[in-house]
Amino acid sequence: MVVVEKLDELGKPAWIALMILGFIAWWPLGLVLLVFILGSGRMGCWHHNGGGYWQNNWQANMGRWQAKMERMQERMERLRGRMERARQRGGPGFFWGEPPSSGNRAFDDYRADTLRRLEEEQREFKEFLERLRFAKDRAEFDQFMAERRKGFSDQGQEPQPQAS
Repeated sequence: MVVVEKLDELGKPAWIALMILGFIAWWPLGLVLLVFILGSGRMGCWHHNGGGYWQNNWQANMGRWQAKMERMQERMERLRGRMERARQRGGPGFFWGEPPSSGNRAFDDYRADTLRRLEEEQREFKEFLERLRFAKDRAEFDQFMAERRKGFSDQGQEPQPQAS
């Protein structure tokens, strides 16, 4: 392919320009060029070891991802260790949900009591809403059962308990 070799010599800008012209001329042509450029690896966006996207060695890709995951795991372990050391030294417990000290012990105690009280009120409010929902559900269920019993008694039948 003489055209492909010439465009490869000119580099990525030539491929991009050809793709844009393809979209301008007729969008399916531009789409085909886009797929060809990405699939052949000419942009080099997703691969570092050469070759086309589909020609890359699957195990090499998996090895690269495995190495990245191991590096991330090592970083997380280092961060976890630093946070634990700061906690042991009595440093700010920001990572564990405790606010950092203001330097004024009376204010810190007041803030801790206020936060504790607000958390208790939040818990009580959630329990209240749960009881309210349960009461509403119970009332709706009782109303349904009453209407059902009324329907059966009008027909002269009693509802049979279902065996579970």
